[in-house]
Amino acid sequence: MNINIEASWLEILKDEFEKDYMKEIKSFLVKEIENWKTIYPHPKNIFKAFDKTPFDKVKVVILGQDPYHWPNQAQGFCFSVEKWQKLPPSLKNIYKELETSLWISPSNSWDLTAWTEKWVFLLNAILTVEAGKPASHSQIGWEKFTDSVIKTISDKKENIVFLLWGAFAQSKEYLIDKNKHFILKTSHPSPFSANRWFLWSNCFKETNEILEKIWKEKIDWKLDE
Repeated sequence: MNINIEASWLEILKDEFEKDYMKEIKSFLVKEIENWKTIYPHPKNIFKAFDKTPFDKVKVVILGQDPYHWPNQAQGFCFSVEKWQKLPPSLKNIYKELETSLWISPSNSWDLTAWTEKWVFLLNAILTVEAGKPASHSQIGWEKFTDSVIKTISDKKENIVFLLWGAFAQSKEYLIDKNKHFILKTSHPSPFSANRWFLWSNCFKETNEILEKIWKEKIDWKLDE
């Protein structure tokens, strides 16, 4: 398994990678691949969110649950899919909220890579999935790792905006020091809950207002140049 991960993350998480449970995750994935199981995202992209948004640069964290489980979707970022794939319903509502609150027209692509390059960390709590089987890797130990990642961000950084969409993401709130960081909570953007709290929440606008108040550059949420 060849993986890519940016140097500042590798340094900050080096002890975590040496723990037994991480070695067990690696062994599990290697065995699954050897048994001809299809795993998403591609192994080189499992840590893509870490590779694209260095630890030292993170300003905003958006937390998802697990990767998309159909071909040509999972990239290693939460909510994002490869260009020109079918628009996922949750991402459609994310675009609706951007248009309502910031007058940003929907993108022609569903790829959120541009956000990661503006220091938005798009983290899934579970980093892999077997093809066609949602949440199939929810019990292999990934949440232990990503919980540690969230707590590390909380402990070692200040003034990060955490966007917690839905009950699953909000269950991670206890890992975040509220005295050092900002937490914006809404319902999940899926069609089943978006109308309850996500749509018209102004979460993107409020994120930028917070960043302005603490003298950080606002996020340019546009995805098309």
